[in-house]
Amino acid sequence: MKYKDNEIKKVNNAIWEIPRKGDMRVPARFYALDSMLEQIIRDNSLAQVLNVATLPGIQKYSMAMPDIHYGYGFPIGGVAAFDCETGIISPGGVGYDINCGVRFCRTNLFYKDIKDKIESIVNGFYNYVPSGVGSHGAIKTLNQREEEEVMIKGAKWVIEQGYGESSDLESIESFGRMKEANPDKVGHRAKSRGLNQVGTLGSGNHFLEIGIIDEVCDQKLANEFSLEKDQVVVMVHSGSRGFGYQICDDYLHLMVGQLNKLPFSIPDRQLACTPFKSKLGSDYFQAMSCAANYAWANRQVLMSLGERSLRKTLSISKSDLGFKLIYDVCHNIAKVETHKVNGKEMKLCVHRKGATRSFGPNQPELAKRFQRIGQPVIVPGDMGTHSFLMIGTNQAMKETFGSCCHGAGRLMSRSAAKRKFSFNQVKNKLRNQGIVVYSVQRNTLVEEAPDTYKNVTEVVEAVSVAGLAKKIVRTRPLGVLKG
Repeated sequence: MKYKDNEIKKVNNAIWEIPRKGDMRVPARFYALDSMLEQIIRDNSLAQVLNVATLPGIQKYSMAMPDIHYGYGFPIGGVAAFDCETGIISPGGVGYDINCGVRFCRTNLFYKDIKDKIESIVNGFYNYVPSGVGSHGAIKTLNQREEEEVMIKGAKWVIEQGYGESSDLESIESFGRMKEANPDKVGHRAKSRGLNQVGTLGSGNHFLEIGIIDEVCDQKLANEFSLEKDQVVVMVHSGSRGFGYQICDDYLHLMVGQLNKLPFSIPDRQLACTPFKSKLGSDYFQAMSCAANYAWANRQVLMSLGERSLRKTLSISKSDLGFKLIYDVCHNIAKVETHKVNGKEMKLCVHRKGATRSFGPNQPELAKRFQRIGQPVIVPGDMGTHSFLMIGTNQAMKETFGSCCHGAGRLMSRSAAKRKFSFNQVKNKLRNQGIVVYSVQRNTLVEEAPDTYKNVTEVVEAVSVAGLAKKIVRTRPLGVLKG
């Protein structure tokens, strides 16, 4: 099979490979079922996978998950690991919304307990959780010292302010903090934008969702997390807001300005990068880590607000609600990790853009309870379809540097969605499915219409067949707050 001038070889039922050619330093691999292939080839994102394969220090493969779609520089769904000694770091391989991520939470409630209260619950979310483009955070405007504490301590800082429990940290990727964070590497404009956005949902594809487990895929693993059919769950999806966006923009500008000084060329200016060991590379990584910590703090507050809203709406005690974080996983980040390459342990800068970590058992980076079973992986669908809680595998460690898909992945651009759908059309369709949606901005609901996304069940099946993650439970939405 051909992709432009490159052959596509089928490795197995869910893995496809494009061999090295031209300036590619490694082959390209993407994960997909046969039924997904035509759409992936039609999208120009595979060209971006090939471009990433030309970057210095890349190891094994330039990879893309089945939710792949066109992005800035790197494709969304892209995974690439670079040798920390000889490789690069690229803001385009992380994305503008640094550490955008998802939380999955359980409750003691079941569908019968809330089936007649969905409208009130979503209305409560709307009133309790700041959302939309210009929203201000649930926490008062920070002063400079407090903002630096958020950058350095991440989720721990907001827990100290009363948002959640210290035990939550064990269920957050990297325990809610990247230790490399250095506020001195963050520009004035980014700091200014971050003062009042901790505890804001934002807009776009960010959401606060209440749903139920409608299928248990692995009873033994479900028991590990006290999850049952018809149980009520809550998911939060948000990131580092304008703070992270500005950090990305600032450093992209600096790296583009130095492209002519690099000892190598790149095929696309959107792949602007710098050696990981350079001063600029180190500065960006430290600033990016600040944004990552900011995002974990943000989601911690949003989760806590969601819990408080539920307790108020349902007039229920904390113990009766039984709200508990299962896991928080991010999908726009670069991390220094140790992986085996050709049998040799190497320190790598792993870029996951629209891809999540999917670590298997016995990984020392995980909290002790997850070292035994592996790290939870959260794959949200769109507002009108299912989402999945999965678990990482040792196969992912071998194949993809412990990486997996992050969601359904877009089929249609936001501008195309606005041309095709109307606000009432989308809202009424969801309501006919029994899904209550509140959206601060009408355009957001249209841009995020379910028909703009791939079939999440196919996406999840692809990574399941490939062995990158194992399904635990499937959920369906009942009510969604959008920005």
